[in-house]
Amino acid sequence: MAVTDEAIEKIKGMIVSGALRPGDRLPKESELAAELGLSRNSLREAVRALSLIRILDVRQGDGTYVTSLDPQLLLEALSFVVDFHRDDTVLEFLAVRRILEPAATAMAALRVSEQQLDALSAQLDRLGEAPSVEELVACDLEFHRGIVQSAGNSVLCSLLDGLSGPTTRARIWRGLTQEDAVARTLHEHRAILAALRDRDAEAARSWATVHIASVEQWLRASL
Repeated sequence: MAVTDEAIEKIKGMIVSGALRPGDRLPKESELAAELGLSRNSLREAVRALSLIRILDVRQGDGTYVTSLDPQLLLEALSFVVDFHRDDTVLEFLAVRRILEPAATAMAALRVSEQQLDALSAQLDRLGEAPSVEELVACDLEFHRGIVQSAGNSVLCSLLDGLSGPTTRARIWRGLTQEDAVARTLHEHRAILAALRDRDAEAARSWATVHIASVEQWLRASL
């Protein structure tokens, strides 16, 4: 493992230094191994590991390339890792979301277009007043993703996308067991949307905080 780690660090060093740039093709395996002073085996393991976290793209029959290194692509690995959370840590994920998402919602209030607002509104209209819990949770994910995307920060958007996974089960559980959860969620969504339409960043931030905190408080009392 230590040899593979060394190989990973050497390839990382080439990318960070600019010797390999986004979209570049890596030299042939034999050449790169000789250049870095590595065995072909350890180089192969390093390439496999870096492809799993979307640093490298192995194209069968064509070679290995550095990916675009776009934050959204790189942070996809976060959602994979986050899926392995234990149930007793879901509150910690919700706490992080409560820090980040209201900030993103406040940013969105100043940047979201009328077209994006109309799309969010249509999404809520399609959901209706008595959706199933599964429909509500799916809409909740898309609703917040749309808002965060309109904030214009791809790193923040990818981080929040990755953090949404652990909270999904909690939201479904809440919807199944808490009597007014559906009505409350719909009300909070409408309040967030109204604040966005008013371009009121602080009201948008406050409603987003209330929305996430209500799930967090309910779950804390239930565990």
